[in-house]
Amino acid sequence: MSDAPDPPPIRPRIAITYCTQCQWLLRAAWMAQELLSTFRDDLGEVALRPGTGGVFVIEVEGEVIWERVRDGGFPDVKALKQRVRDRLDPGRDLGHVDRAGREG
Repeated sequence: MSDAPDPPPIRPRIAITYCTQCQWLLRAAWMAQELLSTFRDDLGEVALRPGTGGVFVIEVEGEVIWERVRDGGFPDVKALKQRVRDRLDPGRDLGHVDRAGREG
């Protein structure tokens, strides 16, 4: 029997690759901040990865959940949070993000 505490659970990593030539760092940082605020207890890391050539890709544990060219531009924060939630905890209610558009 060991007195050592259980290791903390491994939490997922999100990577946002953004184009430095296009100066999309602020957009990427804002999205990272939104994700860290919403999923503060569920994420292990949100990494910002500089790239070039118009790249803007968001990955959860290596799985692409948003790609600027494939998905037709940048995600709005609602769509991004829903895609992350669907990957991490599909049953989770995002509160006003999920209800916006359903009311009325």
